Amino acid sequence: MGGTLEMRRNIALVVLVIIVLGLVGWKLSGQSTAQKKTDSSTKQTAVKTNGKQKAQKQKTQKKSVMRTPIDWRKSSETVAYPDLSKVQNFWIEVSTKNQRVYLKDGAKVIYTMYASTGSGEKTATDDNSTPLGTYAVQEEKGDFFYNAASGEGAHYWVSWKDHGIYLFHSVPTDQSGNYIVSEAEKLGKHAASHGCVRLSVPDAKWMYENLKVGTKVVIK
Repeated sequence: MGGTLEMRRNIALVVLVIIVLGLVGWKLSGQSTAQKKTDSSTKQTAVKTNGKQKAQKQKTQKKSVMRTPIDWRKSSETVAYPDLSKVQNFWIEVSTKNQRVYLKDGAKVIYTMYASTGSGEKTATDDNSTPLGTYAVQEEKGDFFYNAASGEGAHYWVSWKDHGIYLFHSVPTDQSGNYIVSEAEKLGKHAASHGCVRLSVPDAKWMYENLKVGTKVVIK
């Protein structure tokens, strides 16, 4: 009888140990699952955060393409000029409000240039306005001109209206072709020309070398 009682106690003890071990194992399993969920959630959050940071970085890089501060001796953007052989619908938009020239492929801006235009509206006392409307690049162009009446000249000019009257050209020069720094420093900041569209020296040279006759020019 004593032996039987002792055996039952041992069996009960074994059963109790098995139950305790089972409970411990279940708890550890639950913690592992919870940890996996936490790790997965943390990983997803990290991926989202990295994605947002990458998008923000790309956005910041896109905004910083324009060269600042403005340097009339350099190209307006820090990236290469567009390859027009790969542009399907090239045209030029000039904003007299923003003092910018936008090179466009259809509705997409592919390059932005700092500019200085005329005053925007012709008045009885001011005939230095840049005429608004739609025009086209003309055959007339050259690497230098000088206007004795205004006391200014420029390099790399391309006509877009009235065959040599309204032009894209570099920031102004004197009679000897030396750049007038006080005028050049107005580039991109406010209207300053006598009606033409002034550009940085490299931008004007690129236009001179790449614009084809007939390219649409819209002045707004």
